[in-house]
Amino acid sequence: MGSCMPVVGLDHVQLAMPGGAEPQARTFYGSLLGLTELAKPEELAGRGGAWFQCGSIQVHLGVESGFRPAMKAHPAFLVEQFEELLARLQDEGFEITEDTSLPAVRRAFTNDPFGNRIELVASDAAA
Repeated sequence: MGSCMPVVGLDHVQLAMPGGAEPQARTFYGSLLGLTELAKPEELAGRGGAWFQCGSIQVHLGVESGFRPAMKAHPAFLVEQFEELLARLQDEGFEITEDTSLPAVRRAFTNDPFGNRIELVASDAAA
């Protein structure tokens, strides 16, 4: 085994998005999921994208040339008011796929406006 220091936490998750789609990111991650938007550092703001935060975890959406959505790799968000969130997403036109393969965990999948896979896990059902 190596002599590197152990990982002690998670700072952020990076997802890609197409250029110019910050308004859709703000609607999905901010308005619908309830994450707080962070001001990007001035040195990075010109690159586009948007940063969001929930507790100590950050989600960074970065503009990627030749963007292709992450269809398998994904963040999994613990959510309160699980049913209400799923209904709100459906009302906004997002497809929801509930998953029962882990009986002790209530979870569902959707895609953000760019096609990136997003997992939603009911906070009361997390192991």
